[in-house]
Amino acid sequence: MAKSAKIAFTPIEDRVLVHPVAAETVSASGIVLPDSAQEKPNRGIVVATGPGRRMKNGERAEMPVANGDEVVFGQYAGHGVELKGEEYKILRADEILAQITN
Repeated sequence: MAKSAKIAFTPIEDRVLVHPVAAETVSASGIVLPDSAQEKPNRGIVVATGPGRRMKNGERAEMPVANGDEVVFGQYAGHGVELKGEEYKILRADEILAQITN
């Protein structure tokens, strides 16, 4: 999960900063997976959101996610960036496939 440290990062338009959840290192049956067999994480916690894209009428579209939401995104979606030694993904709001709720 994302740490609670403040990050001075504000995405623009409809972009979202996501802290990916670490990949599983042990399979469901208890087998330890080597780095080469681990899948890239496709889930994460939203850390920051932009204000939303500007529509033709000049208003901003509402963002579908908020800070703290757990989301699922495509395996090759977004761009990786490192901030304060941590890996993050910058995604467009439309690259987020689902929001996980408990």
